[in-house]
Amino acid sequence: MKVSLISRSEPSLVEQAHTLLRRDIVSGERAPGEKLRIERLRAIYGIGPSPLREALQRLAADQLVILNSNRGFQVAPLDPEEFRDLNRARIALETAALRLSIEHGGEEWEAGIVAAAYSLEKQDRLLLTGEMQDFEQWEQLNARFHTALVAACGSRWLLKQRGVLQEQCERYRRASVYHARLERNLLDEHRDLARATLARETETACRLVTEHFDKTGQSLTALLA
Repeated sequence: MKVSLISRSEPSLVEQAHTLLRRDIVSGERAPGEKLRIERLRAIYGIGPSPLREALQRLAADQLVILNSNRGFQVAPLDPEEFRDLNRARIALETAALRLSIEHGGEEWEAGIVAAAYSLEKQDRLLLTGEMQDFEQWEQLNARFHTALVAACGSRWLLKQRGVLQEQCERYRRASVYHARLERNLLDEHRDLARATLARETETACRLVTEHFDKTGQSLTALLA
């Protein structure tokens, strides 16, 4: 589908190209290993070669795209070893932020978790029964729920680095969760995690979030195998 553009200034075209390509790579529209030929991308997105090349260079820096000297650009493959490393780092930051949030969070933080959990629960039910129509909405509500859990940690830098790792894991998570959507009970996983956090059961909450993220890694390994 060709994308219509309003602004024609070069910097804005680079930003648009970067946003559109990143969205399609993370969602799987541009498949892992797919060759990203400039002329084809130009036809798809309606953006010229120069902005596309600069956007691809940026995505290469983000490790979403690989630049081969002889073969040009291609979407980075899904690498289970890389995901295991990302997941280890993410769990370390997530549990640290969760501990601080449980220690310092007040009523506003609790209300945020309850609201996010309620919205996600309805989507989890649809995912569990195979009736999911809008997987993108589930992704957004899932991210909102996990962010709500750690929102009271009080560390801007901790949340910033957590956000970087969450973005890096997003492409892997989308592939693995969708693959295992009928095998995992995400409804219970999220419900138990919210309950333990609101009850200020720190060790239980940290164990549950670790198991939750590890199951995503196991699903991805099974998918790639």
